[in-house]
Amino acid sequence: MYSGVFRSRRRTLIVGTGLGALAAVLSACTTYGRRPAADAIDSPSGPEQLAKTADVPVGSGVIVDDIVITQPAAGTFTGLSSVCTHAGCHVSAIVDGAIVCPCHGSRFNLDGTVANGPATAPLEAKPVAVQGDAIVAAATRSS
Repeated sequence: MYSGVFRSRRRTLIVGTGLGALAAVLSACTTYGRRPAADAIDSPSGPEQLAKTADVPVGSGVIVDDIVITQPAAGTFTGLSSVCTHAGCHVSAIVDGAIVCPCHGSRFNLDGTVANGPATAPLEAKPVAVQGDAIVAAATRSS
């Protein structure tokens, strides 16, 4: 009788440990590819400078925190969310005129539209403006 009780307690311990480890792994996966929310983009001294216009190559772009800034044509700047619309990962690079998500290989055009899936929706637009030689986060108006 003692060995049966021992096996039962041992099995319970092993199963409990396994379930605890599984819960830890799954909880870590729910935050994969996500960053903490950014602070408000307007400061008391004015809008936040994201980049210098000279730092954003024509036909390419740069990633600044959670915003992708592209320059599809000379003097035209576009702001996009760096959050991939497929699984919520953050895009990591701009290669050969395409914004690349490392998680599942989605690629976006410089205007944010989908070039290759698995993403099916474009990147969210983030308003930016040029002030002198700086690109700043533009204020959004709610109606």
